[in-house]
Amino acid sequence: MKKRLRLIIADDHSLFREGLKSLLLLQPEVEVVGEVERFSELASMLTRTPCDVLLLDLQMERWVLGDIERLTRVARIVVLTASERKEDVMAALRLGAHAVVPKRYAVETLMEAIQSAVQGLVWIPPEIRAELTTHLRSLGSQLSNRETQIIRCVAAGLRNAEVAEQLSISESTVKTHLNSIFQKLGIRDRVELALYAHRVGLTGAPRGKR
Repeated sequence: MKKRLRLIIADDHSLFREGLKSLLLLQPEVEVVGEVERFSELASMLTRTPCDVLLLDLQMERWVLGDIERLTRVARIVVLTASERKEDVMAALRLGAHAVVPKRYAVETLMEAIQSAVQGLVWIPPEIRAELTTHLRSLGSQLSNRETQIIRCVAAGLRNAEVAEQLSISESTVKTHLNSIFQKLGIRDRVELALYAHRVGLTGAPRGKR
């Protein structure tokens, strides 16, 4: 029998937490192994009860966005939030969350996000994904051909030295182009750049000149 995914729910609203747990109990592929009401209780819970996926509310007794990066060391993070601001979604993903799911969504959508997270994929709410794709495509018209090549390389997971070798340019030139790309797209790091590339279809490293 296939091993079920172990979930922990961290949410300070008892009614939401209990309702979510009841719905998840109906899903044969997962089991809820723990729950906490306060973020301050989460560290000891994770120590006592390892899990595959942590369902994390961003607003508990405090705003916990800044804690996501540390939590990714022990579990995949699926953020559950009442906030649907694009800024919050991107910040959570940049810090290492694999999914951000609005609380108004159905449990079937949450399960889709959980499965994506377990596979190492990134899941974004459809309406934010559409808005983000439109916005980023409009920004993409400002990119040069060389910048587009570099984005493809970054999306393929190449490091700066590997990008330089691929495109037959110097590593310092790669860094200069990346700084220009970040400024044009309003992107702060390689994670957001890779997300951008996947959203607008810039995937697959280009062939350099030989």
